[in-house]
Amino acid sequence: MSNSNDSKEKKSSAYDPAEVEDRIYAAWLAARHFHGDPKSAKPSYSVVIPPPNVTDVLHIGHGLNNTIQDILVRRHRMAGFEAEWLPGADHAGIATQVIVEKQLAKEGLTRRELGRDKFVERTRGWAYRNKDIILSQLRKMGCSCDWERTRFTLDEGLSEAVATVFKHLYDKGWIYRGHRIVNWCPSCKTSLSDDEVEHKEFDSSLWYIRYKIKGSDEYLTVATTRPETMLGDTALAVSPKDPRYKKYVGKTVILPIIEREIPIVADAYVDPEFGTGVVKVTPAHDPNDFEIGKRHDLQEINILNTDGTLNENADRYKGLDRFEGRKRLVDDLTKRNFLEKSEKYKLSAGTCYRCHSIVEPYLSDQWFVKMDQLAAPAIEAVKSGKLHFHPDYWSKTYLHWMENIRDWCISRQLWWGHRIPVWYAPDGTMFVSVGRPTQEQAKGYDPETLVQDTDVLDTWFSSWLWPFSTFGWPEKTPELEKFYPTKVLVTASEIIFLWVARMVMAGYEFKGETPFTDVYIHGTVRDANGIKMSKSLGNGIDPLEVIDKYGADSLRISLMLATPDGQDPWLGRNAFETGRNFVNKVYQVSRFVMGRLCGQPPVLDTVNRDDLVIFDKWILSRLESTIEAVDKAFAEYRLNAAAKTLYNFVWDDYCSWYIELIKPDQQGVAIREGSLNVATYVLNQILKLLHPFVPFVTEEIYLQLTNGAIEKGNTLTFGPWPKAAGKYRDEALESLLRQIQEVVIAVRSVRAELNVPPGKKSDLHVRVNDPAFGTLLENHIEYFRSLARVENLIVGTDVKKPQLSASAVISGAEIFIPLSGLIDLEAEKTRLQKDLENLRGALEKVSKKLANADFLANCPKEIIDKEKAKKEDYQERIFKLNRNLEQILGW
Repeated sequence: MSNSNDSKEKKSSAYDPAEVEDRIYAAWLAARHFHGDPKSAKPSYSVVIPPPNVTDVLHIGHGLNNTIQDILVRRHRMAGFEAEWLPGADHAGIATQVIVEKQLAKEGLTRRELGRDKFVERTRGWAYRNKDIILSQLRKMGCSCDWERTRFTLDEGLSEAVATVFKHLYDKGWIYRGHRIVNWCPSCKTSLSDDEVEHKEFDSSLWYIRYKIKGSDEYLTVATTRPETMLGDTALAVSPKDPRYKKYVGKTVILPIIEREIPIVADAYVDPEFGTGVVKVTPAHDPNDFEIGKRHDLQEINILNTDGTLNENADRYKGLDRFEGRKRLVDDLTKRNFLEKSEKYKLSAGTCYRCHSIVEPYLSDQWFVKMDQLAAPAIEAVKSGKLHFHPDYWSKTYLHWMENIRDWCISRQLWWGHRIPVWYAPDGTMFVSVGRPTQEQAKGYDPETLVQDTDVLDTWFSSWLWPFSTFGWPEKTPELEKFYPTKVLVTASEIIFLWVARMVMAGYEFKGETPFTDVYIHGTVRDANGIKMSKSLGNGIDPLEVIDKYGADSLRISLMLATPDGQDPWLGRNAFETGRNFVNKVYQVSRFVMGRLCGQPPVLDTVNRDDLVIFDKWILSRLESTIEAVDKAFAEYRLNAAAKTLYNFVWDDYCSWYIELIKPDQQGVAIREGSLNVATYVLNQILKLLHPFVPFVTEEIYLQLTNGAIEKGNTLTFGPWPKAAGKYRDEALESLLRQIQEVVIAVRSVRAELNVPPGKKSDLHVRVNDPAFGTLLENHIEYFRSLARVENLIVGTDVKKPQLSASAVISGAEIFIPLSGLIDLEAEKTRLQKDLENLRGALEKVSKKLANADFLANCPKEIIDKEKAKKEDYQERIFKLNRNLEQILGW
């Protein structure tokens, strides 16, 4: 490469991710680098992607999740594994149907007017178009998925797996149809499982309603947050241990407004310490009341329609929305003196995880899965160490839920999804079958007269089979044999219950083993203020915008550097400049090294140990230390630690130290050949180590370094991954060089703080505690001249501090830098005083804020922590400025 400094060369030397990334990715695909071969003799490393919902737009959380997966897969592919990363998408039942129904509404249509078949056909078309968009976005990120095996949860093969599982569990008696209380979303008009309900806090009221005891002037008072449900009350209940109400048990009260006579029962569920000690019992609209009703043979009165309006059982309130009905009822209770009082109340209410409407406990006929026996082996998997969570504390969350598991409501009153494989004869006889029952299966009924259940299955009922259904189960396929079980699942904590735990249960029930051995739980991406990113707040970051501006590699490495292992990352929009700067640094240092080769073939795989100077040996030792640290971090699923280790090695050790040390002082002088060979060798190892994190720029550099082409087999895709053989490791040498680095860093820091012009050299006086340290420094004076801009080095145990000099203390020594002629002392004093004044003002402002009780009481913890961090930063900077000012004033 030319070393010309003309503008044309400068322009062409800049890294252009937009030009590189699409070209490189297309070459990878053409060469089928990401396709896993089930016939391979290599050990397998397989991962199934958490399938994004077809309703999703790729957000920064997807960016983090898929970057982590790609890093793990790419590294193992380089390390000699037959890697298979299977991609796909989820049909997202409720969410997708809601979107398509809204589209129909704009056209003046409903799904019922369109008809089931046409609605499903239209929804499928929309879903497939969106699926293709989402998966193309993952390609832009550089995801090395096996696109030839892309799956969709409504694929024909996966549908067969779903029906097979339903029949299997039904035949075992683990799937049943029950008349029970479920979570009902009036907006989506479907049931929800417990894990699809998100609890949120609302400002509400607690109403105290008076129930008149029949044949008496006495009243019993009941407190409720849902007064409209009293229209479905069929009893009042008290504790059998509560002496206040013992005399009323067996009597009846008159239900206000409706004037229905209902009994007073004693039930152990009632807590005499809560409220008035009397509870209203509405078996059709509360799960606990439902159980009380069963114990006392109470009537179940449903007062709601499926859309959340009140039905004929609500009497005069029929047809009103549930919340309007509440308002009217409270007004009537007040007018007729049935409302004793009301008070403000913070209510925790369940909401639909898709549309966020408040859900209703609702008595309905639904399909359920018995979970206790399914859960047992999945619990044992974690306890026995067959399944590991990273970080490990998530295993406690998993076990707590699994050990308190409830039956799973799997039916949904939707049209989009896997239709329940149950058929009914005209007389109600029921058949469960993988497909429409045959004549033999129909047992005397005409199969064509059988009507399939109109409900569909919960989306998660297909997703829990994802690790093995995607490889062809229930068929015995080569892919299933080679790639199952998978190795690791990468996901966020919010779906540990919804998905992770259920996959483990399905894995044991249908394949006899855990579907993966490791679960990597990453944090939730937050904005720079620690607030969770969301559409409604407008604080989200579009990863595609980041890619357009900085490139996919910058997005990937920025995410990994900003995401502490096991914690939530806080990301501002400028966070991606870190990645951009690093990618550019790697590209430019590579150009520098390649430009010095002058057409000579690069040394890539080994170096001549007889032609090494001290800093060559040092960088080779640091390389092996880095490989060991990175391998250890990968083994422990600490990808942030791996990324930081590599970042520090490349930026500091290789670029800032080694390359600067081997550069000749004079223009036109060649780098020592032995050191250039080491620089090239280490660069090649760096490209391999970085490739999983920043695959595009490393592949581009590697192709330039080797003068090769992907289609001809030149690639980093298959490694090999670097190994730390130990032959260059020298901890004593690393320790010795750290001492030299400390001196250089201290000198650079002093010069920077006092604004010493970079071009001016200074003398360096060092007072050492140990003469051996002084000898070490004297023996390497040439490095101080280039790295610390040192003219003369004076070292000794009795060195005096020169006049007009700045000082710094390091381990084992004190350094002095004479500043006469280096800086304008008066100008520097004025600058320091002005900076101090500005910082003191900022410190005063933030201190007042942190002393404000209202601010501390009302602001989120994340904001308060940020202000505290500001205060600490201001204090540290003021300390340093004062120290520098004192030195100047002392002269």
